[in-house]
Parts: sequence; structure tokens; C-alpha cells
Amino acid sequence: MDNRDALAKIAAEAGRGELAFPTHAEVSMRVRRALEDPELHVDAAARLIQAEPVLAARVVAVANSATFNDAGRPFADMRTAAARVGFRTAHSLATALLMQQLGGKAVAPAHRSLSVRLWEHTAHVAALAQVLARRVTRLDPETAMFAGIVHEVGGFYLLSRGTEYPELIEANAQGWQGEGEVIVGRAVLRALSVPEQVSEAMEHYWQGFLAMPPRTLGDTLLLADDLAPVQSPFQLLKDRNGEDVPCEIEMVLGTETLTEILQESAGEVKSLTEALRL
Repeated sequence: MDNRDALAKIAAEAGRGELAFPTHAEVSMRVRRALEDPELHVDAAARLIQAEPVLAARVVAVANSATFNDAGRPFADMRTAAARVGFRTAHSLATALLMQQLGGKAVAPAHRSLSVRLWEHTAHVAALAQVLARRVTRLDPETAMFAGIVHEVGGFYLLSRGTEYPELIEANAQGWQGEGEVIVGRAVLRALSVPEQVSEAMEHYWQGFLAMPPRTLGDTLLLADDLAPVQSPFQLLKDRNGEDVPCEIEMVLGTETLTEILQESAGEVKSLTEALRL
């Protein structure tokens, strides 16, 4: 079985809804489900988050980032952090941890290296999408950040199956490009009960058409992906612009240019990216 055969087999399983999540991701899954309850009290949410130390550290870090703490006065208690970021962002961060736990199941050094690079890319895209939604496309920034977090979900899931299918990665990830990874991605999005708005943005992302000026959540995601300084090793559309580097994009948006907006927001993007990379 070569890497394409392995991908086809996993895609067929995913298409039937047969997904295998690592057991060590159960806490993250439980926290995600609990945070979807509109009646959940902040004290209960804080206790749930503290049950997963990595998630707790990330929630505190994001709450102290420039995006959520413009006063710059740091704090460390979980209740304040959970209240500051809100349940939607905490839910996104639990999803982010789940993505890393999927990639972290990889055993082979080559797979671990890809997982690290994939998360670096994801953190940059999520932070950029949050800022672009707020400053450029005028969409909900929390939804945009969540879309950035899950936009490589197919790649993370495939990495989690690397122990069973070591042939998935032979020399590089080029064999992952195509409908197989998309089928896997769609199945995982369904399993995670991702909102329809985000699923539609992912379909737009997979199609790869970036409208100018960007207007939709899909456009926001594609623009963030293009501008991310770290490229994904599994980028379905990495050759869309003819080279594997962030493209040079400039546009006038009201009284500002995209470059000016990114320069003004650089501190926020850096702070949020670092918090997500914990």
C-alpha cells in the first residue's frame, strides 16, 4: 500500500463516519461539549478548563494577549481568564488543543516535525483571521479565529493515523493534495459539530478563490492563509500563486491599505499567535 492508497482508505472510512480520535483527547472533547451549554456558569467552566493543564495555560495566555487585555495588566486566575475570553473563545481554544492532540499522536520523527509545522501555520492563520475579520472584512472575529483553528483539520487527523499507516508520508506530503484530504476534513468537521457558517467557509477555502476585496468568512480565511509567514506542509492550494511563499497582496480599504492595517495590528497578531502556540 502506498501513501495514496492509505489516504484513499482513510477517506473512505471518514466518508462513512468512521473516525478514530486518540483517547488522550477525551478531556478536550468533554470540555468542548460542556462549553456549548448556554446555561454553564463561569465557575463551572473554569473548573472544566483547569482539568486540562495545557488548555488552562492557553486560556490564561490568550486572556492576557493584546487582543483581550488592552489594559496590559496581567492576571493568572482561571475564573477571570475564562470570563475575559468568553465561552466561545474558550471553546475555540479547546478545539485548538484537540487539533494538536491529533497531531501529537504521531510517533515517527517525520510526522512529529510535520505536526509542529502544521500547528505553527495554524496559529498564525487563526490570529491573522481574527484581526482581518475585525479590521478588513468586518465579520465576527471569534468565528474567524475558530475557522483559522480548524482550517487544517484534515491534515491533523491524517497525522493521527500515521502510526497505523506509516506509508502516508513517504517523501513529502504532496500525495495528500486532492479530494481525499477534503473528504477527511469534511468528516472531522461534522464530528466536531462545526457551525454551518464555518463549514461553508471551509468549502470556499478548499475551492481556493480569493475575492478582491475580501468580503466573506471564506475570503478572510484564504487571505489569512496567504499572509501567514509559516506555510502549511499540507497546503492544498499552496501553488495557487505559483510559489510556496506568502503572496504580496495590497489593496485600499477605506482610508487605509492592507499593509497599514497589518502594521498597526502586528502587536496583536504576534501576541495572539504566541498564546496559541503554547
